[in-house]
Amino acid sequence: MTVDPRAALAALTASLERHLEASASRRGENDPTVVSAYQAVAEAFDLYDDALLEAYGEVTPLEIYSGEEDEDDEDDEELDDHSDESGDDGVYLGLDDSEYDEEPAKKK
Repeated sequence: MTVDPRAALAALTASLERHLEASASRRGENDPTVVSAYQAVAEAFDLYDDALLEAYGEVTPLEIYSGEEDEDDEDDEELDDHSDESGDDGVYLGLDDSEYDEEPAKKK
């Protein structure tokens, strides 16, 4: 069964609205209303992504977080490693003098 991407997008948008409302009135850490709304967003997103792929051969750049670490995540860790050769563990401390050009002196 082919799903219209616009209808799937409308369903996704509506599920996001419901999730926002449930989150705003949350009663505790594992509020069943929020959990249900979360699951509805994930299902609506999957439906939209599948409809987009089927209709146009395109997908979104998003993934549903499952809370489980996949084998593919090991490859992603390489991309997330922000350290460089200087050994500063990727902590941004601003630019050093050597990392930018000084403005040329103004001519009078």
